[in-house]
Amino acid sequence: MWLYKVFSVIYFTACAAQDSRTVSMFEDVSPTSPLPISTEAPTIYEPPLPSLQLRSEWSHVFPSEKVEFSCSVTGSADWTFTWYRNTQRVQDPDPNVSLSAEGSKLTITAATQTNQGSYSCNARHKTKNVITKSNSIELTVYANKPKPTLTRRSNYDKMFPGESVTFTCRVDVSSGWVYLWYHKGTVEIQATTDNTYTIASIDHTNSGPYHCKAKRGKEPFYTEESDTTPLQVSDPPKPSLKLLSSWPDVFEKETVELSCEVNSPDWTITWYRNQVELQEDLQLDAVDSFLNITVITQAYEGGYACKAQLKSRKVSSGFSNPVNVTVYDNTPKPTVNKVPGFDPMYVGETVNLNCKVDVSSGWKYWFRDGIELRATTETHSISLALSGQRKYSCKATRGEIISTDFSEEIQQDVHEIPIPSLKLITAWIDVFPTESVKLSCGMNGRADWIYTWYKNRQEVQVDNVASVDSNGATLSIRSASAKHAGQYNCKGHLNDRSVKSSLSSGLTLSVYTQKPRIRLTQDPEYKVMFPGESVSFSCHINGSFGWTYMWYKDSVQLNASGSKYSLNSVKTSNRGAYECRAKRGSDQAFLTDVSQAIRLEVEEIPVPSLKLITPWLDVFPTESVKFNCWMDGSTDWKYMWFKDSKLVLEDNTASFNAATLSISSASASHHGRYSCSGKLKSRTVSSVFSEGLTLDVYDTKPRVTLMQNPTHHVMHTEDSVSFSCYINVSSGWEYLWLKDGHLLTESGNNHTIRSVVRTNSGSYQCQAKRGRDTVFSSDRSQAVRLEIEERPQADIILLTGWSEVFSTDSLVLRCGVHIHQNTWNYTWFRKGQSINLPPSEKHTVTPQNDPEQSLYTCQGIRTGRPSYSRSSDSFKTKNLLLKRRVLLSISGCIFFGIIAVFLGCIVLRVIRKPADGEEKPEEAELFLTMAQLKDRDDTACPLVQYITDAELNASSKEADETGTICSETTQLPITSMEDQVVTSESQDATEKNGGLVSFK
Repeated sequence: MWLYKVFSVIYFTACAAQDSRTVSMFEDVSPTSPLPISTEAPTIYEPPLPSLQLRSEWSHVFPSEKVEFSCSVTGSADWTFTWYRNTQRVQDPDPNVSLSAEGSKLTITAATQTNQGSYSCNARHKTKNVITKSNSIELTVYANKPKPTLTRRSNYDKMFPGESVTFTCRVDVSSGWVYLWYHKGTVEIQATTDNTYTIASIDHTNSGPYHCKAKRGKEPFYTEESDTTPLQVSDPPKPSLKLLSSWPDVFEKETVELSCEVNSPDWTITWYRNQVELQEDLQLDAVDSFLNITVITQAYEGGYACKAQLKSRKVSSGFSNPVNVTVYDNTPKPTVNKVPGFDPMYVGETVNLNCKVDVSSGWKYWFRDGIELRATTETHSISLALSGQRKYSCKATRGEIISTDFSEEIQQDVHEIPIPSLKLITAWIDVFPTESVKLSCGMNGRADWIYTWYKNRQEVQVDNVASVDSNGATLSIRSASAKHAGQYNCKGHLNDRSVKSSLSSGLTLSVYTQKPRIRLTQDPEYKVMFPGESVSFSCHINGSFGWTYMWYKDSVQLNASGSKYSLNSVKTSNRGAYECRAKRGSDQAFLTDVSQAIRLEVEEIPVPSLKLITPWLDVFPTESVKFNCWMDGSTDWKYMWFKDSKLVLEDNTASFNAATLSISSASASHHGRYSCSGKLKSRTVSSVFSEGLTLDVYDTKPRVTLMQNPTHHVMHTEDSVSFSCYINVSSGWEYLWLKDGHLLTESGNNHTIRSVVRTNSGSYQCQAKRGRDTVFSSDRSQAVRLEIEERPQADIILLTGWSEVFSTDSLVLRCGVHIHQNTWNYTWFRKGQSINLPPSEKHTVTPQNDPEQSLYTCQGIRTGRPSYSRSSDSFKTKNLLLKRRVLLSISGCIFFGIIAVFLGCIVLRVIRKPADGEEKPEEAELFLTMAQLKDRDDTACPLVQYITDAELNASSKEADETGTICSETTQLPITSMEDQVVTSESQDATEKNGGLVSFK
């Protein structure tokens, strides 16, 4: 493999050597391109020549200038190019030379002299081994940059505004130059790029150095800067005009002379008046730079000036300074004054009289005092004596022909020196420690005096407490103390004048040892004020005078002064604590301590509260009414009463007592709406009206109606009856009840008798009243008659007799009412409880429905009146089972007893027959009466109490043992109400003794 690589290198080297030897048109054939092998004869064409062009504008360049060449074959792009300078191939590395990608462009970025020479190019076809050669172009590179030459036309050292100047800039080598112009260093002139620069009319801004330079090319190449050429622009010289005569303001016939001066001899003078050039005149003499007006008149008055001209360059200066010549047609009149201008002046002073002519100058003056005339300058001095009034005048002259009239006269008064007047500026001569004092010294109101102060004939020394103003007219003691007390005088002398006065009269200053006391009072001294009232506070001080006062509310100063602070119409916002303080003086006020505080309370006026004392607002004739008016918070109010917004006046029916309006006997005139207002006693405070109360007064007394319920005229005992008393209007009534005209103890509008008795019969009435202090009573109602009858009583009758005892085990009771016998039904009660059976006249008692002894009552009921009867007396039953057994056992005893008695009677009749005169023994009664039984206690009746079966057997034994036998005629144990009373009274004895009770 490496042998192959060595062979390839040798082959290509040989080809390159062969190619370098080719000098024909087949030059630079690539060694890598194999030579074509063809069997046909080749066709030979003439190759096109490359075109060499200089792309820069010029072939003569300067160092660092850029140059570009291009080489091209027309109609084809299949060529590559090789460049040559002076037949040497351009291929060495050069930082200033660059080729395009195919070599068609050669660029020299910054030319140097090494780049100078003849440039050409060869073109080689990319696919055919064809090489052609172009024409050549000569490139010249100068050694240095060129430097332009700058020249100026109108080359005067000084140029004047308005002249023209032209600059020319020239580069002597190469071409294509564009020129740049500069003024005052780096300021480029944008006016032109030509090689000439012209300023048609120069001014001062064009002064300064000028230079130029040139450039060419798109990427500009600049020459060196030219040398500078200066341009000096100066103003023409200004002529100086001078007045050679003594004054510019002259009188007619006087002369005037002027001169015009220019520093340069090359200038000529031209004269002007009021900017118009002067023409030749007989009165004008213009020679070179001088102008004379020999005999002046008002026609020559005006402003004179001159100009200078440089005729060779047509330059003219401006106007000179003007000189105004004034020509007066009349001679002026002088004025006289005096210095100083004091009037009056004092004996021994000097006055200077001044005479003045207001126009022109050069005057001499003459003074006259009455007749005397003195020649002097414009000032004349006179030493004054006590001469009263003097008058002075003057006149003036100039030259030999001008003289004025005399001036007006001035007067000068001369007086004796006055005595100063000492006054107290502060309004008091007695002061307190630290208080300020001011004294003034004056001389008839004049302000030009200076004053000196004395205390006790010793001059007052100014310090930090005692001071004087600028002229000493005021002595101020800033903070007085005991050392400042004494007599003060002053003396005056005129400022800058030798006038001095004598001492003034004296003022004696007193200084207290301590501050004054201050006291605050209130008038009126009400603790509470009401809106609209007036109150004033007074501030009292116990020493001196001249005080002004400061007022405070809640420690905030008020805008008020004076010893009294008044509130003419207080408001709630005025509530607060008030204090005062006194001061006097203005610059350095002296202040007292603050007074004690007084608290002002301001409350809204309360609205009256109107109340009705009597409990009603609708009243009847003659009835009394009372209203009460009250204002919260105070008892100092008095009250006014109003009816229908009109003031109520006292009369025999309406009276006022404190806060009460009393109407003792109401009538129709008292009807209306009442209100009240309050007014403080001895004060102007009045309240608004209270709420109103409307009083109604009826025409007549009220009507009283008595009603009965039920409405029966005849009632029966135990009935309930209710009376109601009605009144048709108003309220608050108390009711009175009367029976047969006598007052009852009942009250209220209802009178109820729950259970009437016979004594309730009578005539009933009611009456209404109200009020306490004065009672109003209505008329009595109509009378209602009530009749009370006894209620009929029911009676219980036992229908079961002895004959039925052995045939039945029940008792039959019947209830009856003796009146209206056919209309009653009956209700039965056992032990006070109604028996739940249909109403019936009869009721049967059996051992089943009454196993124990019970009390029975009955009551009659019906639909008519009376609707029910009184209950019957209690009917008490015994145990019916006991009754039956006892009676059966007794019946056996009785049966055998009767047989035995019957047999014994037969025996007695048989064995014994009584005599006729023999008393017949009383027949013993078998049964005792109830009265007899009460007195006996030996035998107990077995029917008195309930007996159980055991007790019944025991009783049978006892009867057998004792032999006690009850008669068959003994009544059944049925008791009436009367018997029950007896039974209850002897119950104990009966139960203990076992007596037999008979039955009626």
